[in-house]
Amino acid sequence: MIFAPELVAVYKLLIKPFLFLFDPERVHYFAISFLKSIFSFPGIKNLTSRFFQVHASKLERTLFGITFPNPVGLAAGFDKDAKMLDTLDAFGFGFIEIGTITPKPQKGNPKPRLFRLPQDNALINRMGFNNGGVAETVKRLKKRKSKIIVGGNIGKNKSTPNDVAYRDYEYCLETMYDFVDYFVVNISSPNTPNLRELQEKEPLKELLTKLMNLIGTKKEKKPLLLKIAPDLSMNQVDDIADIVKQCKLDGIIASNTTISRENLQSSERMKEEQGGLSGKPVASPSTILIQYLRQHLGPDFPIIGVGGIFTAQDALDKLNAGADLVQVYTGFIYEGPGMIKKINKGILEQMH
Repeated sequence: MIFAPELVAVYKLLIKPFLFLFDPERVHYFAISFLKSIFSFPGIKNLTSRFFQVHASKLERTLFGITFPNPVGLAAGFDKDAKMLDTLDAFGFGFIEIGTITPKPQKGNPKPRLFRLPQDNALINRMGFNNGGVAETVKRLKKRKSKIIVGGNIGKNKSTPNDVAYRDYEYCLETMYDFVDYFVVNISSPNTPNLRELQEKEPLKELLTKLMNLIGTKKEKKPLLLKIAPDLSMNQVDDIADIVKQCKLDGIIASNTTISRENLQSSERMKEEQGGLSGKPVASPSTILIQYLRQHLGPDFPIIGVGGIFTAQDALDKLNAGADLVQVYTGFIYEGPGMIKKINKGILEQMH
């Protein structure tokens, strides 16, 4: 039997060096096509699930009325259009967040727009909410076979002015409402012009109030979370914490990518690429943010930690800082599919 450490080693020694020879965005879509092709053969998904999934009641976490089979999820951005839910389910994630989804389809920013920084175990992306639009996403969600918990990360179209941005968020929430388990309001991506201005006190309060009011009209209440940037001042974080409590939001995701380029080992040319930085350099800032939020929001407010998780210890650092669940993205690309099993086993070992 092959175990998670061996799978990680095979990926890092043989597969990753080959994949990293090519453009990262092209590799991403190649990997999607390849996995879907492989999984079309009978028995492959069951075999993969047996390899990668860790089943243990001690890993379960119940937050905002949802029981997660384990605390390790896939962050938004990897499966933007819900094309891979049935495939990714086999790799042992406790939940998957799709998106960011916008009302209308949009191509995003010009290519190239995704860059690897191997010296820093990081990525820079300026994708710009490229997605096929909420209607196409819902079509796929209706057809999915997997029962994995799915979060819907929602945003606004680039062409929508900030003063009416709430309409885009309302439209996405309304359209996807019956097909996802929770929602995430993304106002913290650095790749849509002026989007981060919605993190300011008054616009944020107005947006969240409207969305919570819309949820209040539904027969079944679904959780609403807010994803915030690691680049906020502590005064801004204080304001956000107050608004989140006032609006009775269900949780916070900390954090999105950073626009900071401090202490990077990569070339100056690479550092100058515009976009959000993810991976190891975000590990410490996001953990500090989680710790600060936990102190200000109290012991029971749900926090999902994301940023720079590559190992079980990285995940435990987030959990020990106050996160209830964690999400991975860049680490999954660098470490490979065995990573989720490795983290879950590490969390279990820590609990013994």
